Amino acid sequence: MKLTGRSAIITGANQGLGRAIATAFVGAGANVLLVARGEELLGQVREELATMAAPGQRVQAMAGDVSRHECCTAIARRAQEGLSGATILVNNAGVYGPMGAIEEVDWGEWVKAVEVNLFGTVLMCRAVIPLLRARGYGKIVNLSGGGATAPLPRISAYAASKAAVVRLTETMAEELRDARVDVNAIAPGALNTRLLDQVLQAGPERVGHDFYERSRKQQVAGGTPLDKAAALAVFLASADSDGITGRLLSAVWDDWSGLPARRERLAQSDIYTLRRIVPGDRQEAW
Repeated sequence: MKLTGRSAIITGANQGLGRAIATAFVGAGANVLLVARGEELLGQVREELATMAAPGQRVQAMAGDVSRHECCTAIARRAQEGLSGATILVNNAGVYGPMGAIEEVDWGEWVKAVEVNLFGTVLMCRAVIPLLRARGYGKIVNLSGGGATAPLPRISAYAASKAAVVRLTETMAEELRDARVDVNAIAPGALNTRLLDQVLQAGPERVGHDFYERSRKQQVAGGTPLDKAAALAVFLASADSDGITGRLLSAVWDDWSGLPARRERLAQSDIYTLRRIVPGDRQEAW
């Protein structure tokens, strides 16, 4: 019960990874405010998770669009009133956006993807950070994706916005260090969620033959279990990760559970960060 007594806002919580994170948080003892655009499904998830909650543990839900400033402000207000504040924000809401060559995709859909993935993360942080500063403690967990650390051709809005989320994470970690607010990002792995379904529905002509084939094989193999990323989210929201901040952690490949023992060494390094590669990093003299 690593999160007993803590309260969290979780966006995109009505399906996929967001739902898995919400389930893990309730199982770990947290009070939660679940946020998503799909109100009916969100209500169903809230009812299911409420049956898991211990006496006195609160499971609340609020429909909202994180790409809208007024919505994010209302979400933060609801957390302040309904959960007696919040010490944890999980920015999970995200979309793939349009698929295809950059010069051919619908520009309005491209912009909307950035508004949800990047602006939604920024707006939720802006709304919640004053609550965390007032408490002198907090955790922000941002969801990154496969486009953050490598090119993702033909899904450019997603790739660009998720890379921006990682640099935003590193930047906010520095801004909030004195406030004792840790800010980290999660690379959840190749998940079999609605985003994978969208890739397969788009077909190889829009997403590229190689990416389509990888996605098809991932569907058959089952993908990365959602509980891996959910467990990492619980760790980053708990006291176990205090002082670990400004990092992009892979739920699948990184030994994140061993980081508390390496806290000081990690803080003095650029491990688990995005950095520019120069010739000397690859044993080149030019």
